[in-house]
Amino acid sequence: MKISYNWLKQFIKIDRNPEETGELLTDLGLEVEGIQNFQSVKGGLKGVVVGEVISCEQHTNADRLKVTTVNIGNGEPVQIVCGAPNVAAGQKVPVATVGTTLYDEKGSPWEIKKSKIRGESSHGMICAEDELGLGKSHDGIMVLEDDLKPGTPASELFEIEDDHVFEIGLTPNRADAMSHWGVARDLKAGLQQQGDIQELITPSVSSFHVDSRNLRIPVKIENYELTPRYCGITLSDIKIADSPKWLQNRLKAIGITPKNNVVDVTNYVMHELGQPLHAFDADKITGNEIQVKTLPAGTKFTTLDEVERELHEEDLMICDTEKPLAIAGVFGGLGSGVTKNTNKIFIESAYFNPVTVRKTAKRHGLNTDASFRYERGIDPNITDYAIKRAALLIKELAGGNITSDIDDHYPNKIEDFPVFLTYDKINTLVGQNLEKETIKSILTSLEIRVNNVTETGMGLTIPPYRVDVKREADVIEEILRVYGYNNIKFGEKINASVANSSRFEDYKLQNLIASQLVGQGFYETMANSLTTPAHNELSEQLKEEHNVKMLNPLSQDLSVLRQSLLFSGLEAVSYNLNRKRSDLKFFEFGKTYHQYESGKTEAKHLSLFISGNRAAESWSQALQKGDFFYLKGVVTAVLERLGISELKSSPVKNDIFSEGMTFSSNKTRLVEFGVIKKKILKNFDIVQEVLYADFKWDEVIETAKAQQNKFRDISKFMPVRRDFALLLDNSVTFEDIYNIAYRTEQKLLKNVNLFDVYEGKNLPEGKKSYAVSFIIQDEQKTLTDKQIDKIMNKLQQNFEKQLGAELR
Repeated sequence: MKISYNWLKQFIKIDRNPEETGELLTDLGLEVEGIQNFQSVKGGLKGVVVGEVISCEQHTNADRLKVTTVNIGNGEPVQIVCGAPNVAAGQKVPVATVGTTLYDEKGSPWEIKKSKIRGESSHGMICAEDELGLGKSHDGIMVLEDDLKPGTPASELFEIEDDHVFEIGLTPNRADAMSHWGVARDLKAGLQQQGDIQELITPSVSSFHVDSRNLRIPVKIENYELTPRYCGITLSDIKIADSPKWLQNRLKAIGITPKNNVVDVTNYVMHELGQPLHAFDADKITGNEIQVKTLPAGTKFTTLDEVERELHEEDLMICDTEKPLAIAGVFGGLGSGVTKNTNKIFIESAYFNPVTVRKTAKRHGLNTDASFRYERGIDPNITDYAIKRAALLIKELAGGNITSDIDDHYPNKIEDFPVFLTYDKINTLVGQNLEKETIKSILTSLEIRVNNVTETGMGLTIPPYRVDVKREADVIEEILRVYGYNNIKFGEKINASVANSSRFEDYKLQNLIASQLVGQGFYETMANSLTTPAHNELSEQLKEEHNVKMLNPLSQDLSVLRQSLLFSGLEAVSYNLNRKRSDLKFFEFGKTYHQYESGKTEAKHLSLFISGNRAAESWSQALQKGDFFYLKGVVTAVLERLGISELKSSPVKNDIFSEGMTFSSNKTRLVEFGVIKKKILKNFDIVQEVLYADFKWDEVIETAKAQQNKFRDISKFMPVRRDFALLLDNSVTFEDIYNIAYRTEQKLLKNVNLFDVYEGKNLPEGKKSYAVSFIIQDEQKTLTDKQIDKIMNKLQQNFEKQLGAELR
């Protein structure tokens, strides 16, 4: 938010330099992020002086150029070549001397230099008003008053305003400071705390009166919950023109482009008092009535930016008897605004429900100065004051008459909010005792009324414009920021407490595993929990009915909470691949969200992503691609670091994997990992293989807590490993092999593991090769070759019979 220092000083007489004022505002909680200089004429006309044209002759080599001799008040006259048709001897003109910097329409600087134009030397430039930034005319040079003395600086002739503009990083809770009046109110309280007593100067509206009552436009409110207060007034016989320089300078200083005297006044009052206003062309109001209401969903409405919008049934609209005129509190309509032909206007000053305005603004992707203020909550008690202020200014600048009473609809007044403030609470939170008179003085300076004082505290009423002050703690925060956080003394004693916490606290285990993964070359990512519902189409496990939808989404791409960490991770992978970073290892701790019939749930996950080489290219080692078994080792290491070692592996059932595995403990699934299907990667423009692991972190923590240190004898009888290289149809999965193997031998078969997959050259079409290992062990005796061969033969026969497998 931009605040003009010159404008601020209209409310409070202060002679501090801008830097000191900026420091005080920051201490008061209105953080000044920067101070910029503003000049109504860029460059301040430095180097431009009054010149007298002594002679003016036709250029010998150019029909449209004149060679002039100009007295610029420093001794010898200078020769200047000029192309203006109206230049003549005897004129007093503005001259940009050699070395002067001027600025074009875009603000780009250019310097006046000695030059030769068609063979004639030129030492300066006689200027038109647009070349100096004093206007838009370029028909000819400016001709000044005859009595001016040559050499007089042009900056002394024109109203050039120098200002300092504060860029304030306004926090959302400080709706009361969204105007120059609001900032001045805080500044007054801060100065008073430093012993500098100042009065707040408010614009007077005592001269407001109705000239006639011949143009009354009545207002009809449909729902007072959406429109707690609405004021309207008309003015007639006005003349639309450019605003005076002082008003244009005020608006330009804070980055607003002047339009005309009526629109500029509404913008001026909004930034002055914090009350948004809107002016309608009264001749465009059909039926001579304003209706504040909602319209059916799908109603078309074209806003001032010439965009046709489709209205929602909850959008509050300003309408006449036939059509909508504006989106209440957000944006005006194209067909009802003030134009150069307007001579009668209806001015609106209202207090709209902040939630309604915020939803409408987000729904249509609009962020205006008006919606910015309405969303955060304005002062409902200055609505009539602001409209009087605007009416008087318009009457002053555009002429005309006030032709109606103020039609003020305020059936349910928003009352002050009561709070009881206890001294003990203040001293506890602040950490030291504050004088009661100091507390009372600060509260009074903030316009918080002290109704009664007791031995234990004060009874207060908070004005409605302080929407962020509702609790005792809020009042104490107000006292502290004015008293000054820097004035709170530090005690010499430091108190500390040590909390007893379990070693299985989530943050401890999370930090433990994060450190391990970082040590293995992983980078931690943090993705947005909001995502697009289109991702649901990539997996059958994700259901549309399980989406947790946002009521007011920023966009369709951010309209639901994610059901999986996979897709946000793939977006990060794609982003890096597109920037030539092809060797990637990421991890993320995050949550997924689901909407079930029983209610909303959220679950924590740890996701791993590996793509490309395991390590960066180096002379000391050959490049190795990150593959399924590398990922399996990383996953196993994570679980073992948490003390989870007795794992049961099984084929994965998730359709996002082309090959995958699940680790379980005591029938609890802990992690799924494998190779992401190419058709999913294609949606993210990823062409290289991506490995993914999804830990159910909540289950992992519970399993880690349940682990007990158990000791048992190592079996005296060694396990035996046998491998098969099976030629299979592409449709066969590892799950099929896994299930057949355990049905074939339930007692002695301890583990089945897939350790190699091959597809491609030298294999028949439609076939693939699986290398599978089988661990066989009898813990009571040594197995004989005959027993082992019998088991392996059974496995081979069942694979051949049930899967059509062949041994390679």
